[in-house]
Amino acid sequence: IQNPLNFVNNFSEVNKELLEELKEEADKGNIDEVKSLANDVIENEEKINHHGKRADAIVKGMLQHSRKSSGQKEPIDINALCDEYLRLSYHGLRAKDKSFNADFKTDFDNSIGKINIVPQDIGRVLVNLFNNAFYATNEKKKNAGESYQPTVIVQTKKVNDKVEIKVKDNGNGIPQNIVDKIFQPFFTTKPTGQGTGLGLSLSYDIIKTHGGEIKVETKEGEGLPGEQTGSEFIIQLPIL
Repeated sequence: IQNPLNFVNNFSEVNKELLEELKEEADKGNIDEVKSLANDVIENEEKINHHGKRADAIVKGMLQHSRKSSGQKEPIDINALCDEYLRLSYHGLRAKDKSFNADFKTDFDNSIGKINIVPQDIGRVLVNLFNNAFYATNEKKKNAGESYQPTVIVQTKKVNDKVEIKVKDNGNGIPQNIVDKIFQPFFTTKPTGQGTGLGLSLSYDIIKTHGGEIKVETKEGEGLPGEQTGSEFIIQLPIL
């Protein structure tokens, strides 16, 4: 929270100085200089707004962490839930960025039936994993060349008395030196302003509350053409 607040405070102070200077130039009748200073103030206001929204996102994430789920477990078709949130994630990202595109595939085990979960909470986990997977493929696409096809694969499978959900991407993978940190609160590999670092830690908490496990397997690379890299998040949930 301190980081975005520092930006807000600093740009506010700079704007005060710019407006004082603008008044002086207005008194002198320097219209061009007044317009230039006004543009600087507008740019700074946009930065203040951006970092204010970032602080807001962090607070909301923290509240989600601390808030006990009031949702009741109910029998849910996990395949239908995965399919719904995968499409929600894809079309949500497309709405934000028209240049974004990726393939997504599903491989569902139809023998699973319904499992007892809090659908809103598991839905939140799924959207976070899907968004991260699509983000990873989009990042690789920037350097991988025309032959690279961003792909996210979602698989469900019944394993004894558990259901396994796998979310696999062919992005650049996660560096081995940070794999152990990704479920920690506030840890993020995304650029400043693009991630709060609360998505995976919240997902971890939700899965644990459901009596399940979440882990990741990853192969890192440089994003070179033809390089086989990516990450696979594996969720295990009890059927009962």
